[in-house]
Amino acid sequence: MRNGGLGFAAMLLLAACSPSSEQSASEQAAGNASANAAASRYADRMSGTPQPPPPAKAFALAEKNDFLEFAYAYPGQAAAIPALVDKFGKEAASAKADALKMAKDDSAAAKKSGFPFRAHSLDRKWSVEADTPRFLSLESQTYVYTGGAHGMTGYDVVLWDRARHRETSVKALMTTPAAFATAIREPFCKELDRQRAEKRGAPVVRGDDPFTQCIDPMAEVIVPTSKDGKLIDAMTVVVGPYSAGPYAEGSYDVVLPIDAAMRKAIKTEYQDGFAGK
Repeated sequence: MRNGGLGFAAMLLLAACSPSSEQSASEQAAGNASANAAASRYADRMSGTPQPPPPAKAFALAEKNDFLEFAYAYPGQAAAIPALVDKFGKEAASAKADALKMAKDDSAAAKKSGFPFRAHSLDRKWSVEADTPRFLSLESQTYVYTGGAHGMTGYDVVLWDRARHRETSVKALMTTPAAFATAIREPFCKELDRQRAEKRGAPVVRGDDPFTQCIDPMAEVIVPTSKDGKLIDAMTVVVGPYSAGPYAEGSYDVVLPIDAAMRKAIKTEYQDGFAGK
């Protein structure tokens, strides 16, 4: 069987090297590459070479009844890590149970008072913000509606350290939260005001209105992000509605590229996962 498999692979290689005269050079090259890859895969299978597992599939759950519309999702990168699958599975079950109980209680209270009941909603979706050799950074966006004038959106972050095979926290990366806060305070306030001005159509002028003041970035959700998938190259401070402006302004994503001051505020043992020097 093993000799036969290799013989079949050789036939594929020969076929790849014998294109018809009507084929263009690019078609010939593409055909050769495809045949060579197929032959290599077949030979590996026949010789017992271990094959990489198929990519994990993203998870998505959506359910709806008279009380609650519920959805929960996370990407394939998280599905490939058993600890995160367990974490998110428990989180989804707990969140659904709590939301359903609240909706049923609200329905019963509305019926008793003679008011109409509006079905509740809970939708949580995790997305990849950085997928590097060292870190997998996930951000969640959660929309909650409990029958009021409008729903609310919240955010969270999960950081997986691939080198240590465990979940960690963003603050655990810092030498101290105070040192990191000092490093990001000025660029954060500058970028937040730039985005505020863009949304409001006028420069931000400090005053008694709290929405003209800078806020504490350390009190918000800080998400490590990466553009190229090689290193963490920025920290994004995710500011939810009402924190930096009225509800109508929505949320703010304040992207802070890693600079020397920020890198210095990261513990030495984690710096290999960050851009800059």
